[in-house]
Amino acid sequence: MGTYVKNNLISGEHVQYETSYHWIIFISLRSLLTLFIAPILDRWTDEFAITNKRVIVKTGLIRRRTVELNLTKIESVNVNQSVLGRILGFGSIQIVGTGGTRELFTNIRKPLRFRKKFQELC
Repeated sequence: MGTYVKNNLISGEHVQYETSYHWIIFISLRSLLTLFIAPILDRWTDEFAITNKRVIVKTGLIRRRTVELNLTKIESVNVNQSVLGRILGFGSIQIVGTGGTRELFTNIRKPLRFRKKFQELC
């Protein structure tokens, strides 16, 4: 379990599912230009978790961005996968909250499992 998620759990809350970036993030121009340091940092610092009460996403090391949505305030979790994504098991997750909030996260490992776990908890 990631440090941010563990430190921000509320009373009676526990992690149901956690995922990270797929290894495909190492195959990019950004990866080559940073000598593979950027994707290593991304994979090490970014956290994607579903608890019994909310979805928690934290990205960034120095400039942090967090998304914490109560399960009852999420309308849907959409998954987009290319053909290569279907074969290798990665894709994008878009979390749509009430009020039109849309959060997109790309290159997530096993996005269908993430969505299935969310649906099981609602």
